[in-house]
Amino acid sequence: MKKIIEFCESIPMTIVGGVALAASLVIMLTQTQTPLDPAWITVVICGLPLYYSALKKLFIKKKISSALLISIALTACIYIGEVFAAGEVAFIMAIGEMLEDYAVNRSKRGLSKLINLTPDTARLIDENGNEKNINAKDIKPNDVVRVLPGEKITVDGVIINGKTSIDQSIITGESLPADKKTGDNVFCGTLNCYGSVDICAQKAGKDTSLEKMIKMVKEAEDKKAPTQRIIDKWAEWLVPAALLIAIITYAITGNIERGVTVLVVFCPCALVLATPVSIIAGIGQAAKNGVLIKSGEALETMGKVNRITFDKTGTITKGQPVVCDVLGFSNQTNSEKLLRIAASAEKKSEHPLAKAIVDACKEDLLSSENFSMQAGKGVSAIVDGDNIICGKYDFLLENGIKISQEQKEITDNFTQQGKAIIFVAINNQAAGVITLSDTIKPEAKNVMQQLKDSGIQPVILTGDNPKSANYIASMLDINDVRANLLPEDKVSAIKQMQDSKNIVCMVGDGINDAPALKTADVSVAMGAAGSDIAIESANIALMSDNIANLPYIKKLSNATIKSIKTNITLSMVINIVAVALSIIGCLNPVVGALIHNAGSVLVVLNAALLYDRKIK
Repeated sequence: MKKIIEFCESIPMTIVGGVALAASLVIMLTQTQTPLDPAWITVVICGLPLYYSALKKLFIKKKISSALLISIALTACIYIGEVFAAGEVAFIMAIGEMLEDYAVNRSKRGLSKLINLTPDTARLIDENGNEKNINAKDIKPNDVVRVLPGEKITVDGVIINGKTSIDQSIITGESLPADKKTGDNVFCGTLNCYGSVDICAQKAGKDTSLEKMIKMVKEAEDKKAPTQRIIDKWAEWLVPAALLIAIITYAITGNIERGVTVLVVFCPCALVLATPVSIIAGIGQAAKNGVLIKSGEALETMGKVNRITFDKTGTITKGQPVVCDVLGFSNQTNSEKLLRIAASAEKKSEHPLAKAIVDACKEDLLSSENFSMQAGKGVSAIVDGDNIICGKYDFLLENGIKISQEQKEITDNFTQQGKAIIFVAINNQAAGVITLSDTIKPEAKNVMQQLKDSGIQPVILTGDNPKSANYIASMLDINDVRANLLPEDKVSAIKQMQDSKNIVCMVGDGINDAPALKTADVSVAMGAAGSDIAIESANIALMSDNIANLPYIKKLSNATIKSIKTNITLSMVINIVAVALSIIGCLNPVVGALIHNAGSVLVVLNAALLYDRKIK
């Protein structure tokens, strides 16, 4: 039976029902005689799902629904021979259902992509040091696994041998690969960028950070109940009221046609359309402005938000390191010369910081040879005959290069700002430093001010370090900053805000943001640069990655809610007038059906105004 109902509810069959109803109207107007009124086709195709829904809710869920009233009206029309009126009512209701289905949330697809991040195989190192490929699910705590450059880490554990840099953005959201050495913790699903490392597993299988993230997304998805339509909330009194008025009308007038007409015009077709057509118009307008809104519930909720939580990297910042400062320690080494030498030494490195230094140099690079790199520390090379070393403070010390206390103090201010610092040495002498940092999006400051002006408090939730997060927050005048957060920490922070009666919106772009996006009351993903999983987990996607659209979405939400309320009021007025006219005999079932059809058209036209409205 379920398959038959799904077949009847399909778009092609709804179109068939509409064509049949149009044919019935032509036959009725031309008074042509036919063996079978085509409206019967519409009644069967569009009416069967209504009867099924009404009986299911009545006998299984023990609820009176709007479908029950419509089913009663259909039955009454058929009983007195008004098949066209019955078909017309059924068709309008089918259109309303189709419009609602059009705006359905599709975020479950993102969950399968998240699951695909889990590595399938692992290199197990046995007690004799032999390497064996096994299924990643068979790894147990205390097993030792080896991960080569370019491979995903299969466990949560501790490095017991080797040094490397790991892209752990899917877990922490950090903008730069994290340098790892013996004794450091690593997470399942993260990417090993450079060195080969041996890892002692602490958590494996379903206990890893990635599996917990998948579990949180599932739980948050299960908690998202569909929004109950307003007409279904009213159905418990609407159905008895319609029946009572129809019975009283028949009892007083003795005319069953008037009673049936009351039921027909009482059918809430326009009321059912009031919400979905406004939602579709709002979603359509948003699409024109580069905003993808996946559900009407999300559009409605956005207008109620009073907290917006932002991931930092890639959301309010560009997510790419750039050179901020170039400082020579002596007059002999100016900034242009220092940057050119460092870029020439770094040009063979694949590290993101090295690429940023090379990109920042506007001059032709010098020839280099004898390039060498130590993962997580730095590089050395012979550049134009000079011995050049670029890297961390400790790396230069290991190579016998002395850095004075005065030179070290110069860099302390950069450290407080959360910037990455690359020391440069020329022929075993400290020559200067180059600092790099993520950069704030140009529109971010204005957006934060607009949100504050509209009563929304911005919050930063990031996996990045506190110094970097606080520096960015200070530039945007954001007071609530929470750093060093894992995915579960972001979820906890959002739940804490919700427990304080706040309506929370989460804005993010990374895989690590997926659980938080699912947990928030409404969520926004950065569509162009964001991960597929973040986009699918969120209710709204900004296709241009321009967070300046956030104030626009809130205003659009308010306009959509206003349109819905106007439509509901319009439909109720039309219904009340039509019921009164039906009682006194001014309408018959066919004319009544056409009048409430006209009400549905007015509702659609009013919603269409929202589509072209200019919202700044």
